[in-house]
Amino acid sequence: MQKRWTVKGHQPKQEQLLQSALRIHPLLCRLLVQRGVTNYDAARLFFRPTLNDLHDPWLMKDMDKAISRIEEAFFRREKILVYGDYDVDGTTAVATVYSFLQTMYKNIEFYIPHRYREGYGISMQGIEYARDNEFSLIIALDCGIKSVEYITYAREQGIDFIICDHHLPDAILPPAVAILNPKQPDCPYPYKELSGCGIGYKLVSAFAQKLGLPPSEANKYLDLVATSIAADIVPMTGENRILAFHGLIKVNEDPLPGIKALIELSSLKEKLTISNLVFVIAPRVNAAGRMDDARKAVNLFIENDLQKAKAIADILHADNFDRKEIDNTITQEAIALIQNDATQAARKSTVLFQSHWHKGVVGIVASRLIDKYYYRPTIILTTSNDKVAGSARSVTGFNVYEAIHQCKDLLENYGGHFYAAGMTLKPENVPAFQEKFEQVVATTINPELLIPEIVIDTEINASDITPAFYNILKQFEPLGPDNLRPVFLIRNVVDSGYSKLVKEEHIKFSVKQGRNFSSLQGIGFYMADKFQIISDKQPFDMVFTLDENEWNGTVNLQMKVIDIRRAVSY
Repeated sequence: MQKRWTVKGHQPKQEQLLQSALRIHPLLCRLLVQRGVTNYDAARLFFRPTLNDLHDPWLMKDMDKAISRIEEAFFRREKILVYGDYDVDGTTAVATVYSFLQTMYKNIEFYIPHRYREGYGISMQGIEYARDNEFSLIIALDCGIKSVEYITYAREQGIDFIICDHHLPDAILPPAVAILNPKQPDCPYPYKELSGCGIGYKLVSAFAQKLGLPPSEANKYLDLVATSIAADIVPMTGENRILAFHGLIKVNEDPLPGIKALIELSSLKEKLTISNLVFVIAPRVNAAGRMDDARKAVNLFIENDLQKAKAIADILHADNFDRKEIDNTITQEAIALIQNDATQAARKSTVLFQSHWHKGVVGIVASRLIDKYYYRPTIILTTSNDKVAGSARSVTGFNVYEAIHQCKDLLENYGGHFYAAGMTLKPENVPAFQEKFEQVVATTINPELLIPEIVIDTEINASDITPAFYNILKQFEPLGPDNLRPVFLIRNVVDSGYSKLVKEEHIKFSVKQGRNFSSLQGIGFYMADKFQIISDKQPFDMVFTLDENEWNGTVNLQMKVIDIRRAVSY
C-alpha cells in the first residue's frame, strides 16, 4: 500500500532554549517541543511526574454535591447502583467506584447494560431495574451526559443520578443532582481530557479526602485507571500522563488480582507498557461485552481472590479467542466480496452487508480493512433483530459522521463522531444506502486522504542513534495520543550486504549511512514487496521507530521500519 510521508515542522529557537536548560541531544529537545514541553519545569513534570502534581478533585464542578449525595445515601441506608458502559473505560470505572464504596457500605450493586439488548449508555431497562429493586441513587460512569430523557424519567420515579462522564455535553444537560464532567463550559477543573475511569478516580479521591483516608485508598485502583486511559485512547498529556505513569508502576509491581490474572494468562514476561494494555489486556476485557456480558469484566476487576480471578480471566480469554476467530473470518469474507466485485474495487468507500456477520466485531472489521487492505471510509453492516445495524470507521482527515448524516433519509438511527459512527436502517434500504454513501464520499473526499499518511517527527542521522540517545527516548513513555512513539526519517542509506528476507514476508535490515562504518539493524514486518528497493544496491530512505532487541542475552538498538522508498535527490 502506497503511503505519503509528512515531516513535522520545528521551532529552532524554542529547541535551542530547551537544549540550553536540559543539555540533552538537540533532537530530543525537538521532540519535546513538539509535545508542548518548552522549559525545564515542564520537562521535569514530563520525565518525573508525581501524584502530587495531580489537581485537587474538589476543583471539579459539582464534586461537593456528588459527595454530599453519597453521604446522604449512606446515612439513609439507600440502595446505590453503580452504572457504567460495557467497554474497558466503563467497566474499569464501575470497578473503581464500586470497590471503593463497597469497602464501607454494603447496600450497593453494579449494573452494566447488555450491548445488544440495551445498547450504549443509560437504558430504559437499567432504570426500570433500579426502580423495581428500590435503588434511589445511580452513579453513572462513562455515560449519562446526553441521556436527558431517561434521567428525567428516572427522576420522576424517585431515582437520583450522579453523572461522571467525559464525553462532550450538549446545551441541555440531564436533571442529575451532580454532573462531574470537566468539559462542561463552566467547570473550572484545569484538565479536560480525563477518561471516564479517571473521573471515577477523582470522585473516589475526593471521598477519601472527606473521610480522612490516606491517598493510598484511592491509588490502589491506579492500574484500572491506566488501563482505561490506554484503551479509550485519550490524550497522553497532563493528568492522564501522570495517572498512566503511576498506574503502570502499579500494573508491574502490585496489580489488582484481576489485572494480574490477565497478565499471567497472556504470558507477558517483560515490563508492561501502555502498548501492552492496549493490545493484550484491553481486547480480553472488551471481548466480554462483544461476545456476551460485560459484567464478567467488572467481576474480574473487583475479585480479591487471585484463583477466582484466574477463573474469570479464563472465560474472558476464551471470549477473546472466539472474537478473533470471528473477526478474522468476517475480514476474509469482506475482502473476497471486494475482490470479486469490480465496482467495489473501484469505489472511494467500502459498504458491505452480510446478515450472518456478528454485530460485536463489525467495528473491528471496518478498522482492519482500512489499516491493512483498503484505505477508505468503511462501513460494515449486519442483521440485528429485524433491522440492519453497522459500524463506520474513517481515514485520517475525513468526517465519516457528516457523510452518514447526509444519508439520514435512509437511516432509522445514527450517531458517532468524526472518525467512527454507528447506524441502523431497514434491510430494504441497504442498496440505496451503499450508493448514496459512495456518492457522498466520492464527491467530498480529498483524493490525497485515500493515501495513508505517515507523520514523521524529525529527520535523524545514523550518528545520532546511540544508547545514550535511546535511554532518554524511552523515558518518553507512557506513550499515547499527543505523545506518540517518535517516528524518524533517515535518508540515503545503503544495504551493508546483510539485509535479507525472513520467512518470505519480513525484511531484516542491515544498512549504513555515509561514512559511518557501523551498520544499523532493523526489522520490517510484511515488507517483502519492498525488498527490490534494497537489492538494487542504490540509496534509499527509511521511516522507522526505535526499539531494543534482546537476543541470547544481548540487547541492541533496533529500528522498527515502517516504510522505505528510493532516495530522492535534492
